[in-house]
Amino acid sequence: MNILLIGDDSRLVNAIIIKLNKSNHRIYWLTGQKKKKIARAHVFETYNFSYTDSNVKDIIESVRPDAVLFTGAYDTGFDWKYNGQAEALRYTTAMVNILSSYSMFSSGKFIYLSSQEVFDGSYADDISEETAVAARGFKAPAVSQGEALCSNYREIQGVNTIILRLDHIYHIPERGQSDGDPCFEMCLKALKTGKISASGKKKFSMLYLNDAVELIYKVIEKKDTDYSCYHISSMEAITEIQLAEIIKRKMGGNITLVDHSAGENQRKILDGHRFQNEFGQKIFHHYEDGVGKIVQFMKMHSETFLKDNEAGGNWKGKAWHNIKVIFKTLLPFIESLICFALFFFLNEQTVGSLYFNKLDFYLLYVLLFAIVHGQQQAIFSALLAILGYCFQQSYLRSGYEVLLDYNTYVWMAQLFIVGMAVGYMRDHLRHVREDNDEEVRHLYEKIEGISEINNSNVRMKQNFEAQLVNQKDSLGKIYEITSQLEQYGSEEVLFYAARVVGQLMNSRDVAVYLVVNDDYARLYSATSADARKLGSSIRYTDMEEMYNDLREGRVYINKTMAEHMPLMASAMASEGKLQLILMLWGIPWQRMTLAETNRLKIIGTLIQSASIRASRYLESLRHERYIEGTNILNETAFTNLVIAFFKAKHENLTECALLEIQTTYEDLARAADILGSYIRTTDYLGILENGKLYVLLSNTNEANVTGVIERFRLAGYESLLREADV
Repeated sequence: MNILLIGDDSRLVNAIIIKLNKSNHRIYWLTGQKKKKIARAHVFETYNFSYTDSNVKDIIESVRPDAVLFTGAYDTGFDWKYNGQAEALRYTTAMVNILSSYSMFSSGKFIYLSSQEVFDGSYADDISEETAVAARGFKAPAVSQGEALCSNYREIQGVNTIILRLDHIYHIPERGQSDGDPCFEMCLKALKTGKISASGKKKFSMLYLNDAVELIYKVIEKKDTDYSCYHISSMEAITEIQLAEIIKRKMGGNITLVDHSAGENQRKILDGHRFQNEFGQKIFHHYEDGVGKIVQFMKMHSETFLKDNEAGGNWKGKAWHNIKVIFKTLLPFIESLICFALFFFLNEQTVGSLYFNKLDFYLLYVLLFAIVHGQQQAIFSALLAILGYCFQQSYLRSGYEVLLDYNTYVWMAQLFIVGMAVGYMRDHLRHVREDNDEEVRHLYEKIEGISEINNSNVRMKQNFEAQLVNQKDSLGKIYEITSQLEQYGSEEVLFYAARVVGQLMNSRDVAVYLVVNDDYARLYSATSADARKLGSSIRYTDMEEMYNDLREGRVYINKTMAEHMPLMASAMASEGKLQLILMLWGIPWQRMTLAETNRLKIIGTLIQSASIRASRYLESLRHERYIEGTNILNETAFTNLVIAFFKAKHENLTECALLEIQTTYEDLARAADILGSYIRTTDYLGILENGKLYVLLSNTNEANVTGVIERFRLAGYESLLREADV
């Protein structure tokens, strides 16, 4: 295949080139650097053009690539640290130019590399591809804007764009080059200070560069993909403390680990199951291996990562650093001595020369060092020049005569005046340039701070606007959506309540628990597998923090981000007793606010009203729904109930099972009395049109039916698992 790789020279680009070359693909490379001429082995053609250059269209037309891979969030050609605002504009412009040029000649796929940076904040569960991005700063919004452009070109112009979000890539760095991954930062801190500060409350996952390249190649290689967005992640959770312990163990020496675990838990891990299910993946470099390689490399080349004012971690590092500082300080003086010997020789050789007699080599020597090194070296070189001049004059006359000659002092004054003047100008210009650079960095830092404040204000403004207009946060909209429950039958209200709560609270993980006594609650409906993680039956009184809030009528908020607890929960009570519990997962921490708790409280109250109306309606018809003198639902009532349960099961809102009891019609009442003690209050007995007795087991899947069948058999009744079509 012809593959166009877009991105500045980096470890990632180099690894991709090596992989593509081994797989016998023809590689074309657009570097994005117009001035810097970059060449690389195994690349068929290198294009050193800016991304915004009009020649990008001609390049794509000439190459006609089967696949384009844009490194995007990992493109080192963008300076996000000190020039974020300008780079964000340049990045977006580059994306528009590249995508518009590619869309004219697209015949393959356009792969865009994004990162976990587009998600800001903490997430209790792994972040899926459907989760809305929440970007802050300069880089993350620009990268997410690139994702949006890819999606727009895919939907509007039919361009086959694929977004790959990579989760915390870490790799062996370039010598002396800084990197932003957590492993590099901790290793550098250990080399500088001999200490590593880490928190046990920050949890994330990392993916080694070589593994990431192998997984990216799977997407390049596959002709058609099922989705347009994938998360590539090792999904191996690790805390800062655990990472620091690995670095400490691998680095050895007197490294001190400082635990500053404070505040709330912070968790951000991409969910890579979609990619794993479609492409399959195997992680070759786990943390012990990958982190060990980085530690070994940085330890071996520590001098390239430490600055002059950084002494290293132990006495050996400090001694070596001091030697380097002394050598660097003496180097200009050594250079001056070497050059002095050269100019001394030239001056001796040109004495009496017809052409060079008027040329003052000592003056040139002083001027050269004043320009290169400044005023200090100008004085030192002038002193050496004077010594050399006096020594050469001693060949022709005595030292006393040299000292009495006023021309000697004029010449000395000339050396010092020229040298010190030029050196002063050189030092002054250097100080002005450093001051300007420092001011620019300071201004960029202020811009970043102002931008963050502005982003926060904009989000607050948008939230208030959304509440003022008739959006989902307004009371009118909430009532409108909860009123949809009235269209469902009396048996279906609580099934679809979970879906309504998820829609209003913008959460795909919602569970509705029905309180069955003072200690236990049964799962009635849920919108996802994650929402069922607590199980079909819970002893809610053991969840002390949540139970205390619900008992006092407050909305529970999982402030510690405990994984075994919902992020938010609210209960509906009647006559002083809890009746219904709503539980939510998958909510970003920044949305766990007072406004959200008030909204959940209102939603719960409206759902409770709909549920109470349905319960009262069913109670009023009790004599019409049950066979007289028994707890057996009649054919009409039980049929409606079975249909409601299995319809909700088909829509993944609940689980249920239907058992047919082997008994005669005359024995129905006796069988119901016996079996009634073996079922839960949330299970139902009834008959269908064939006149046989059935048991509807709520929140029970087919795998758990075996135990119930055995209990019924011991009670003297055989039973069979039946399908919904009965």
